[in-house]
Amino acid sequence: MPRVPGVRGRLKDIPVPGHKRVLLAAPRGYCAGVDRAVIAVEKALEHYGAPVYVRKQIVHNIHVVTQLEQQGAIFVDEVDEVPEGAHIVFSAHGVSPAVVNAASDRGLHAIDATCPLVTKVHREAVRFARDDYEILLIGHEGHEEVEGTAGEAPDHVTLVNSPDDVANIEVRDPDKVVWLSQTTLSVDETMETVRRLREKFPKLADPPSDDICYATQNRQVAIKKVAQDADLVIVVGSANSSNSVRLVEVALEYGAKAAYRVDYASEVEQEWLDGVATVGVTSGASVPEELVKELLDALADAGYGEVSEVKTAEEDLMFSLPKELRRDLAGNRDARALGGRGRSAP
Repeated sequence: MPRVPGVRGRLKDIPVPGHKRVLLAAPRGYCAGVDRAVIAVEKALEHYGAPVYVRKQIVHNIHVVTQLEQQGAIFVDEVDEVPEGAHIVFSAHGVSPAVVNAASDRGLHAIDATCPLVTKVHREAVRFARDDYEILLIGHEGHEEVEGTAGEAPDHVTLVNSPDDVANIEVRDPDKVVWLSQTTLSVDETMETVRRLREKFPKLADPPSDDICYATQNRQVAIKKVAQDADLVIVVGSANSSNSVRLVEVALEYGAKAAYRVDYASEVEQEWLDGVATVGVTSGASVPEELVKELLDALADAGYGEVSEVKTAEEDLMFSLPKELRRDLAGNRDARALGGRGRSAP
């Protein structure tokens, strides 16, 4: 899909009861894992030249994917679509050992851009499977992250899609059961699923640390605070971005009168603003800040020029790039070896 810029002046400034304003959630947008993954593809293109292949979308954002395609990245569904001997990047969502082996069998030069927080969950799955635990993996069926984690221990993993699934879950040994989760879920819904699982399996073990990533949690906390005072919440993010979709759900649950997800500012409908004094704005963890800026510009055209940031946390975490990409073409340590681009900004 081509780049879809915001269209200035498309939204009209129509009077509403009350004072028009925007509450801008922070943190929002790019997290450290996304930053790392996107830079990994850019640097692979610098190092090896186009094309560089990427299995699945590197992150779940149509704008980011389109930009990388324009630079020479080719996105494929499976490794058998990649010419033998080519360079391939594994997405931030992670892959199963079967995918790693398939890439090796084709002689591909693989660069693993899996988010380290997803890798942590993979390691937990391996460890608990080795100890013969049955793993109840809370997550969404078909999501790439879930497929990768389950692939680490397919004989030990049972997927739990939602709290309502718990009633139908059966295990071999209720004394050796542990739960793990996809990193981008709703915190509240996940904890409700765990509560029901523990009622059914009192000896249910916990992962050694929280699986839902810091960025997912922080963005949900921020939008909860914004939603309490918002007539409308707009979330910038793509439809296949689990954490972006969850932000819409959380906003509605915590008081927003309406909430919508858009990829671009041009998708905002005039009627969404009817009678709206306060608009809450946030973005998913794979969304570059430029798309939020376009949305704020479009809202300013409609009279929402006053922007107040609602900050609930500071984020300064950075992840090292994959080892193959930590030096520039001259062999010197690259200034971007720790990622670090894409911090949220007002």
